[in-house]
Amino acid sequence: MLIPIENVFSQDEVRSMRHRLDAAAWQDGSATAGTLARHVKRNQQLDDRDPLAGALGEQILRRLGALPLFISAALPGKIYPPKFNRYRDGGTYGAHVDSAVMQMPGSAQTLRSDLSATLFLSAPDDYDGGELEIEGPFGVQAVKLAAGDMVLYPSSSLHRVTPVTRGARVCAFFWIESLVRSDGQRTLLFDLDQAIQGLAASLAPDHPDHLKLTGVYHNLLRRWADT
Repeated sequence: MLIPIENVFSQDEVRSMRHRLDAAAWQDGSATAGTLARHVKRNQQLDDRDPLAGALGEQILRRLGALPLFISAALPGKIYPPKFNRYRDGGTYGAHVDSAVMQMPGSAQTLRSDLSATLFLSAPDDYDGGELEIEGPFGVQAVKLAAGDMVLYPSSSLHRVTPVTRGARVCAFFWIESLVRSDGQRTLLFDLDQAIQGLAASLAPDHPDHLKLTGVYHNLLRRWADT
């Protein structure tokens, strides 16, 4: 399931974030890549220990916690602190799959990567190339969203970032361990929840059909959730 989420941040908020990121001390991104990914990764990243990375990451997490569409789609249990990357001057990231299990920074806890997220912080007209290409059951989908928009997709997907030949592509990215690890089950729950939300405009909260569907949703979540 690939889900775009629009307007996570306003254009004014993105401009403020970019003003701070453009002045940051970017580092070679290959230093944080795995053994295989290191050979196909050519970009820049913000050091996770940089106070700016921590401040902007907290801002992103606070916003996501208040977004019903994100909660419905991801059913987050744990979220890896957001990281920041920049592609320019031909920067690219070849085909790869994200690590299945990650160590949470500053903790003994681990995170199972069920969902990957990319938050775009550059307007699509500001750079050429830089499409996020995600392989799925229906072929390859190319994603290049407006600044402030985000895409969620299964971490098990083979994906790549095409070379940026003009301008700079700046994004935040992170991973989510969902309460429901199966992508198929999450998709069913998401579709059901969105249908219930759509019916809320025409049915009273105590309408028998509304209550029945809500009960079905929560009983399925109760059955499938890992807690």
